Amino acid sequence: MTEPPRPPGAGDPGDRPDPTAPSGSSYEPPTAPLSGAPGAGGYPPPGGYPPPTGDQPPSGGYPPPGGYSAPGVGYPTAGGYGAPGGGYGAPGAGYATDDDKTWSLIAHFGGPVGVIVGGSLLGWVAPLIALSAKGQQSPTVRAHATASLNFQITWAIANIIGFVLAIVTCGVLFFIPILTALVPIIFGIIGGVKATEGVVYRYPASYAFKK
Repeated sequence: MTEPPRPPGAGDPGDRPDPTAPSGSSYEPPTAPLSGAPGAGGYPPPGGYPPPTGDQPPSGGYPPPGGYSAPGVGYPTAGGYGAPGGGYGAPGAGYATDDDKTWSLIAHFGGPVGVIVGGSLLGWVAPLIALSAKGQQSPTVRAHATASLNFQITWAIANIIGFVLAIVTCGVLFFIPILTALVPIIFGIIGGVKATEGVVYRYPASYAFKK
């Protein structure tokens, strides 16, 4: 038994062509994209990229914080190289033994004592004794005694010149011998105070008779 003919337009609605489609082209009904397939425009669906792992550096191409070592790590500390006073040249501050400190103080404080006792002319005696007794065994004592000895010899000579000038001028320049006597006393005491701290005092206006 044959199916009766259908009136026009009574067919399956899904089989009707799209009236807006161009003439001569075949029509295919739209289908929904598969799950996970790229959407319109060729872009992946939201959330299609995996989350970044901890092995990848953050945006900007820089390593994560803490990737570099702390400043100064792995490098020699200050003073690790041959700095002045660090094993080269004059000894640094401090004393290796109490004996070194004792002789260094004798060299400095003995200068003013010699000036007072010896009429402003014997301030060099105590530093010379310290240099002769301990200077060959201890570089520290040698540095202290040499500094004091050069200063006291310089001002002993200056005191002699001051006496001569005072005599030649018939006492007009009487104050010069007084000044040349006070200078080695004052600075000798300062040098002794510095020596108690382990510092070699650099005397002003001192000629290097002994090196």
